[in-house]
Amino acid sequence: MPDATPPGADPFAAELQARLVDALALRGPAHVPRTHHLDADGRPLFINRLALETSPYLLQHAHNPVNWFPWGDEAFAEARRLGRPVFLSIGYSTCHWCHVMEAESFEDEAIARFLNRHYVAVKVDREERPDIDAVYMSAVQQLTGAGGWPMSVWLTAAREPFFAGTYFPPRDGGRGGQRGFLSLLGALSETFQRDPERVGQACTALVEAIRHDMQGASGAGSAEAAIGLPGGNVIDATVDHYRKAFDARHGGLSRAPKFPSHIPLRLLLRHHQRTGDADALHMATLTLEKMAAGGLYDQLGGGFHRYSTDVRWLVPHFEKMLYDNALLVVAYAEAFQVTGRADFARVARETCDYILREMTDAGGGFYSATDADSAGEEGRFFVWHEDEIRRELDALGDGETTERFLAHYDVHPGGNWEGHTILNVPHPDEAAWDALAAARARLYAVRAGRTPPLRDEKILAAWNGLMISALAVAGRTLDAPHYVAAAVRAADFVLTHLRGADGGLRRSFKDGQARQAAFLDDHAFLSAGLIDLYEATFDVRHLRDALALAETTERMFADPAGGWFMSSEAHERLIAREKPAYDGAEPSGTSVALLNALRLGVLTDDERWRQIAERGLRAHARVLGERPIAMTEALLAVDFLATTPRQIAVVWPDGAATAAAPLLAVLGRHFVPARALAAASESAIAALAQTIPFVSDKVAQGGRPTAYVCRHGRCKLPVSDAAGLEAQLRDASS
Repeated sequence: MPDATPPGADPFAAELQARLVDALALRGPAHVPRTHHLDADGRPLFINRLALETSPYLLQHAHNPVNWFPWGDEAFAEARRLGRPVFLSIGYSTCHWCHVMEAESFEDEAIARFLNRHYVAVKVDREERPDIDAVYMSAVQQLTGAGGWPMSVWLTAAREPFFAGTYFPPRDGGRGGQRGFLSLLGALSETFQRDPERVGQACTALVEAIRHDMQGASGAGSAEAAIGLPGGNVIDATVDHYRKAFDARHGGLSRAPKFPSHIPLRLLLRHHQRTGDADALHMATLTLEKMAAGGLYDQLGGGFHRYSTDVRWLVPHFEKMLYDNALLVVAYAEAFQVTGRADFARVARETCDYILREMTDAGGGFYSATDADSAGEEGRFFVWHEDEIRRELDALGDGETTERFLAHYDVHPGGNWEGHTILNVPHPDEAAWDALAAARARLYAVRAGRTPPLRDEKILAAWNGLMISALAVAGRTLDAPHYVAAAVRAADFVLTHLRGADGGLRRSFKDGQARQAAFLDDHAFLSAGLIDLYEATFDVRHLRDALALAETTERMFADPAGGWFMSSEAHERLIAREKPAYDGAEPSGTSVALLNALRLGVLTDDERWRQIAERGLRAHARVLGERPIAMTEALLAVDFLATTPRQIAVVWPDGAATAAAPLLAVLGRHFVPARALAAASESAIAALAQTIPFVSDKVAQGGRPTAYVCRHGRCKLPVSDAAGLEAQLRDASS
């Protein structure tokens, strides 16, 4: 390959050039470079250091004319040597506006040449490096009052920001903007060179604000300790907030865009159970119903898109994220437990099926996301024209089915979005859904022949932990053992393949490589998944793995004053060390670690875990008291404490596991969120009691499988029939 150094950059050293040639060769002849800068043979004209990475997002930019560096010492040393500022761009592989800015600016040779001559340009995949993303997102929010991706940040060689924003149009006036990216690059480069004192002052002020935002607001101290543990009153106030902001017609909050995470569905279900608040249940179930009926939900393939751009949940942003779907499976499964609604169970099943069919690696791990764009258009893969649907369904030979499908899925000649139709269900009807199975299968097969959206095939420990939880909960709740088996396989994959040479957990796996030391959310989410997996399988190895991860979390991430940091002491030292205190589209590692500690405390009767959780809650007491909507997932831990958890054990005679199935089915059907479950044969009890002491004195009475429902070591009478166990679980005092 001839020299493919990006325009305006110094020629690459021979050693680097050789490595880049080797990296390109490894991609093979079928590799299609993501760039329009190609020679007559379709080979890329330019290449940069991102070609040496495994992140799909970074590889998307490996052939831009921009001389990108990955985050690391080399880039900042180069900035220091050249006396230049650093331009930092952060995004992710399925980010629509990241693609827009790439096409408009990073593929523009004139803009790239200016960047290469006046800056050191650095790319970061926010999904691989959430620590970097959190620090510089704080800078964006401090300067603009909002955030998002692509994130654009101007830094010094000391990694300190002095200006930041998100998307910028390429030139002045583009997309209605006043200042274009190229003009901004010029102005900031000139300021950096001519007025270093001004840049230094901006850095000092911004770094101080970032540190206060990420560390000061959530740090524990005497004031927080004096506040005490947050209780049910904090949950009551949070539910009242959502009651006032609730969209009574469409569910969710009364605004657009609408994200599933904007309303705390699982908290509402728990609040309803604890207090009997009918409004809380209505808010949760209406939101779940409307989301599943809208275009947000993939009516043919299952699974949820990222968010809705309108109040009706009709027009989604078409990317699909693993974490959204994992979290929603749990919400729908729990809502099924509370209500018994078949549609909620169906949506949970269809979403699990989608993940297993389209988002699962051959080894059992789960991929991260699929793009919003396909064939050069947002949503093209998912939308339809009426005549196309008529043609395909009429081929089934049943015109009545065609008309029924068109009516059920709101298909009209003019479409409902930019001349196309996004399938949605204005009037949900499970009987109609069932009758249209063959029609859906036909259209799904047709759709499968289209150009699919890009799939980000990196496997993240944190998001796999969420999906392991989802499959374990769905399998236990819906009596679907194949989901549990998939969760076991995924857990084995992560615990085996996402390991470094030191044996420590890694965050990301791609192309046979485990990369980047894992963060708090990786440890916490995976530990939670393993706890759920234990309660779905009663294989104690999963609980022991969860305990080992939780111990590692304490050793590496705990703040002695209470709570946890995002990064460990072994991670790269950034300008601030985040102590997560915000639940967004994903729960924070803090919130999940809080509930993990409480659950492990009840499972193991080890008071230390409860103390760890209480220290964490006190560390965030001010946030939970003043802004509880910022940490609604942490309120699941508050609810767990307020409810007084139950310890439930099922014991069966040796060789009689099948006979215990009716009792275990009762545990799957009933919504008992504040509990610890254990089960084993009589001969296994003694060994199990070493990890779960509350089973130690439990026996199968009268030679029959027996259930024990206990609180604070005091148990109801043992029961051996399903009806008796159901009665005890319904009894709030048991």
